[in-house]
Amino acid sequence: MRDAAPQTIYLKDYTPFGYLIDSVDLVFRLHPTKTRVLSTIRFRPNPDANDRRFFLHGEQLELISAKIDGTEVSPMKVEGGIEVTAPDAPFTWEAEVEINPEANTALEGLYMSNGMYCTQCEAEGFRKITFYPDRPDVMATFNVRIEGEEPVLLSNGNPGASGKGFAEWSDPWPKPAYLFALVAGDLVAHPDSFTTKSGNAVALNIYVRPGDEHKCAFGMEALKKSMKWDEDVYGREYDLDIFNIVAVDDFNMGAMENKGLNIFNSSCVLASPETSTDANFERIEAIIAHEYFHNWTGNRITCRDWFQLCLKEGLTVFRDQQFTADMRSASVARIDNVLALRGRQFPEDQGPLSHPVRPESFQEINNFYTATVYEKGAEVIGMLKTLVGDEDYAKALDLYFDRHDGDAATIEDWLQVFEDATGRDLTQFKLWYSQSGTPRVAVREEYEGDTFTLHLSQTSAPTPGQEEKHPQVIPVAVGLLNPNGDEVMETRVLELDKAEQSFAFQGHATRPIPSVLRGFSAPVALEQDIDNDRRAFLLAHDTDPFNRWEAGRMLARDSLLNAIINDAAPNPAYLDGLKAVVRDANLDASYRALMLGQPTQSELAALLHEQGITPDPAKIHLASEALRDAKASALADILPDLYSDNTVTEPFAPDAEQSGKRSLGNAALSLLTRLDGGAAAAKQYAAADNMTLQLAALSALLDAGKGQDELAAFETQWKHDRLVMDKWFSLQIIQAKPEAVADTTRALTEHPDFDMKNPNRFRAVMGAMQMQHAGFHHDNGAAYTLLADWLIKLDPLNPQTTARMCSAFQTWRRYDETRQARIKAELERILATPNLSRDTNEMITRILG
Repeated sequence: MRDAAPQTIYLKDYTPFGYLIDSVDLVFRLHPTKTRVLSTIRFRPNPDANDRRFFLHGEQLELISAKIDGTEVSPMKVEGGIEVTAPDAPFTWEAEVEINPEANTALEGLYMSNGMYCTQCEAEGFRKITFYPDRPDVMATFNVRIEGEEPVLLSNGNPGASGKGFAEWSDPWPKPAYLFALVAGDLVAHPDSFTTKSGNAVALNIYVRPGDEHKCAFGMEALKKSMKWDEDVYGREYDLDIFNIVAVDDFNMGAMENKGLNIFNSSCVLASPETSTDANFERIEAIIAHEYFHNWTGNRITCRDWFQLCLKEGLTVFRDQQFTADMRSASVARIDNVLALRGRQFPEDQGPLSHPVRPESFQEINNFYTATVYEKGAEVIGMLKTLVGDEDYAKALDLYFDRHDGDAATIEDWLQVFEDATGRDLTQFKLWYSQSGTPRVAVREEYEGDTFTLHLSQTSAPTPGQEEKHPQVIPVAVGLLNPNGDEVMETRVLELDKAEQSFAFQGHATRPIPSVLRGFSAPVALEQDIDNDRRAFLLAHDTDPFNRWEAGRMLARDSLLNAIINDAAPNPAYLDGLKAVVRDANLDASYRALMLGQPTQSELAALLHEQGITPDPAKIHLASEALRDAKASALADILPDLYSDNTVTEPFAPDAEQSGKRSLGNAALSLLTRLDGGAAAAKQYAAADNMTLQLAALSALLDAGKGQDELAAFETQWKHDRLVMDKWFSLQIIQAKPEAVADTTRALTEHPDFDMKNPNRFRAVMGAMQMQHAGFHHDNGAAYTLLADWLIKLDPLNPQTTARMCSAFQTWRRYDETRQARIKAELERILATPNLSRDTNEMITRILG
C-alpha cells in the first residue's frame, strides 16, 4: 500500500545518489507466486554527492536476507524502501527477495500475462523487483541469470550460457534500472538479421505466442528500415549482437525501449492485412521506429531525473516523425502530427492538467507521460531545428552524441550543445521547456506603397501555477502569393521573440496575400482576421500543403460554428473549394482524404468556449452531421467515381500509395452511404479481403443505422482474435446514437470477452465512450457515472491506466452548470474512494483544481 498522503517531488531539490554502481548481478528463480530474486551489487562512494545515506527503493517485496561484504545486515524499513548503514568505501550488497508476479495486476515490475512472465520498469517499476536505487541517474552494467521451466528466457544485452532450465544474459552498456527487462514463456521467434554500416551482424527476433507468427513480417521490415534510417540520417549504428522484440497482451503503454529487449503491447507490433487496418500498419511502423531510436536517444544517453523525461521522449518522437515523413507522405504526416497535437495536447495545455514540457514538480511520475512531454516536446525540437537550420542541427546532434554518450543528461546539457555548435544564445528559447500553455500569435497586415508589413504579437494566458508569462522565441514560417495565386516569396522564417514585432517586405507592386505559419512551424494558436474568400483563395492556391489543408479546415470550422451559433446553412465557398481539391488527381490520395475530414466535436466545443459561448454537445453533433450530409450532396456527382477510382485491385500492400487510395476510397464511401443508404458499403463488406475495407464498410453501415447482421458476423469471424475484437467493441460505441452511448457501453462491459484487467480492452470500451463527444456529454449524465464507476473498480488493480483515463474529465469547466455539477460530483466520488492510489489521487486533485 502506498502512503495515503502523497508527497510532492521538486526539480529544484535534485541531489545525486550517494553511491555509484560498478556492476549488477541478478538471479531470477521464477515461480508464478513465489519468484526469488537474488541481487549482488557492487557500490562505491559517489565523489559528487554530499549525502551518503544508503537508501534503496523497494515496494511489495519480502526481504529474505541482506548482506554487506558477506555480513548479514538488518535494514530498517522506511517509506518507499529500506535504509542501512553502509561503508564510506567500495562494498558489495547482496539481497534475496520474494515477489508474487501473479498478483501484480498493476503491470509494473515483474508480472504475468496469460502465463508469460514480463516486466515493465519505466518509470519506477524496478523497485517492485528488488531493492535498488531506482532512479535514472544511477547507471550500471547488468548480468542476469534466469532459472525457469519456460522454453524462452530473455533479458537485456547479449546472450551467454544457456541450458535446460536456465539462460544467462550480459548487457555491457551501463543503464538505469528502468531499462531492465525480462521475459519468460512459451514463445515463437520470427527471426531475421541486419548488417550495420560497420559490417557487424545483428540477429533480430520478434517473439510472439504460438499462432501469431504470421503477424510479424511487417514489424520486422519496419525494424530493419528503422535501423537503416538511423544510420543514414543520424549516423547511429546498433551496438549489440542481438535485438529482440516481444509482443505482450497485457501492457499499460504502447511499447518499451529496454536495451536490446523491447517489449511491445501486442497491438503495436502484430499486423496482417486480414486483421490490421492501414492506420494500424502505419502506427506499428512509427512505434517500432520510436522504440529503436531510443537506443541512442534514451538508452545510450538517458535522463538525469524524471523531470528531464522530455529530453528522451520529445527528441525521439521528433525522430520517429521524421522517419514517418520519409517513409510516407511528408505533408500528410505533418497534418496527422498537428491533428494529434491539437486533439490531445492543446486541451491539456488549456486546462487544469497544464504543465511545462519539463515539469517543476510531481507526485506520481506516471502521470507525466503526457502529450505535452511527448508531442509538444517534439514540436520544441522541431522549432530548434528550424531556427538553427539543417546543417547546424546535424552538427549539434553529433556533438550531443559524442559529448554525452553514457551520461544521464539534462535539458541544460542539450541546449548547451546547440549553443556550442551554433554560437547562438538559447536562453530565451529555453522558456519553451519551463513555460506552460499554448501561446497565441495575432497577425495584422498593412500595405503601403510597395511595402507589405506583417505585425505579429504574442500572448500566453495564465496556467496553473504560472500567472506571469514572458515572450518566447517563435519561428513563424511565412510565404507570399500574388492575387493570381503565384508565389512571389518562398517560405521565410520570421523569429518572433518580443511581445510585438513588425516585418516589412518591399517591392510588391500589388498587395500580396500572406500564408502564415507554414508547416505549422510552431505549436501556437494563430489569430488572423481573414474572411472566407481569403481562405477559399488559399485552399485553391497555397503552395504550402499544410496551410492549404488548414484553409479548408478553417472554412469547415467557421461553417460549423456559424451553424451552431446562428443555425446557418453550410458555407457554399467551402463546399465548392473542397470539391475542386478532392477531384484534383495530381494531389496525393491520402492528402485528399484528409481534406474530406472536418473539425472534431471536442475541438468545436473548445472554440465555442474560447469565444465565451457555452458549448451544447447536442447542437455540435447535429451541426457536424448536417455538414457531412451537405458534403455528400455537394459531391454527389463525383463520389461514385472517387470511390471506384480508388479501389485497389493489386495484392494488398501497406505502403503509402495503396493505403492512401484506400483512405480516400473509404472517405468517399462514408459520404456515399449518406446517399445510397449503405448499398455500396454492404457490397464492400461482403467482398472485403482486408481489415481496412471490412472495418470501414461496417462503420459506414452502423452510421447509417444498419449493419447489425454484419456486426454479428464480424464477431463470429473474429471472436478468437483479441486485437480485432478490440475494434469490434470500440466501433459499436463510436457509432452509437448519442443518447444510447452509455447504455451501449454498459452492455459491452457485460460481454463475456470484456476484461477490465486488460488495458487494451478497457481502453477499447471506456476510451471509445469518452471519444464520442455528444454521447459522453449527453444531458442525462449517464456516461459520467459509468466511467467513474469503472475507474473506481480499476484503481486498486491498475492505478496507471485508471489515472490516465481520468483525463476524460479535464475539460469539464467548458460546459453548462448542470454538466459541471455532475462531473464534479463524480470526481469527488472518485476522490473519496478509500485507499485511492497516488496516481489517481493526483490526477483528480489537479482536474478539480
